[in-house]
Amino acid sequence: MTAAYPFRRTCKEVSALLIAREDRALPLRERLALRLHMAMCQACPRFERQVLTLRNAMKQWRNYSEAGE
Repeated sequence: MTAAYPFRRTCKEVSALLIAREDRALPLRERLALRLHMAMCQACPRFERQVLTLRNAMKQWRNYSEAGE
């Protein structure tokens, strides 16, 4: 990240933010950078969908395993 472009993020940085978003609330600056990047990138929205799919699958698995006990 450079000072000239405070909201510009690389795909690698955005993927880290998407993972971090699962564990904590992102500050406004990071949310804006994420939204800006996602509007311009084709690959990162796909990665976000994959993260959401994994999260939903894990949630279903936890519910299934807890119901079986």
